[in-house]
Amino acid sequence: MALSLMSVLSSSSTLVWSHSTESSTGRDMCLLAERSINLRLILVSGKTKEFLFSPNDSAADIAKHVYDNWPMDWEEEQVSSPNILRLIYQGRFLHGNVTLGALKLPFGKTTVMHLVARETLPEPNSQGQRNREKTGESNCCVIL
Repeated sequence: MALSLMSVLSSSSTLVWSHSTESSTGRDMCLLAERSINLRLILVSGKTKEFLFSPNDSAADIAKHVYDNWPMDWEEEQVSSPNILRLIYQGRFLHGNVTLGALKLPFGKTTVMHLVARETLPEPNSQGQRNREKTGESNCCVIL
């Protein structure tokens, strides 16, 4: 059996793969990979899983898709709602409306993101502000 593109989910443009009796050429598979973004999601436990997404998919779309298609080997980490799943990319939490296309992720290559369960997102720059308050630092300088 060859792998082929089964369908596009109605709520998002997430790509879904399934086994099919139809034959698929290597060229078709390459074209599909060139137009999709492969995400390797890593849980805090270190477990990973790869998913294919469209550049139009947002962080909220990805969280919903992963929740709806929770991998069997992630059973111990199952969450109660997709609304608490958060993506971390390059050390920053992604807000729900940010699309993969806006991040300029490369097509046909694997991008790694962390997936965590968290009720709320931190305020932008809140950690930096807290650190300055603790150390007494400020953003002004004194010239003598």
